[in-house]
Amino acid sequence: MSRLSLFNSPLLLGFDHFERALDRVAKTTADGYPPYNVEQVGENALRITLAVAGFTMDNLSVQIEDNQLVIRGKQEEDKDRVYLHRGIAARQFQRSFVLADGIEVGGARLENGLLYVDLARRVVESRVKRVEIRGQDVNESEPAGATGKR
Repeated sequence: MSRLSLFNSPLLLGFDHFERALDRVAKTTADGYPPYNVEQVGENALRITLAVAGFTMDNLSVQIEDNQLVIRGKQEEDKDRVYLHRGIAARQFQRSFVLADGIEVGGARLENGLLYVDLARRVVESRVKRVEIRGQDVNESEPAGATGKR
C-alpha cells in the first residue's frame, strides 16, 4: 500500500528531508519519561529542560545525530545496596527532538536534577541571486553557470 505524501507536489522541489523528519517524529515513543519542558527564552532562542533527578553528568549524553537532538541517560546499578523498598527506579531513557535547519545547540548544563539544553535559531538573511540565461551558441557540454571563457 502506498502512502500519501504531503510533499509530492511538483511545486515543492527538494523537500524530501522534511518528509523524513516527519517520519522520525512519528516513530518516537510515547513514553513520558523523563518529563520535559520546551520554552522560548528569547526571540531566536529555545531551552529544553528535562527532569533527570538522580542522574549525574557521567550518566547523561547529549548528541546531535542527523538533525536530531538525542539525549540519553543510563544509571549504573549499585550492587552493594540492599533495598527494603525501591520506589525510585534506576531506569535508562532516550529522548529525541528533531531540529529544523538553522537550529544549533548552544550548550547543556545539569543543575539541581534538571538538564538544560539551550538552542538558538541562526538568523538567515534573505538573498536574491540572478541566474544567467544562456543562448544557443554556448557549448552544451559546459555546466550551467560557466561563462565559456578560459
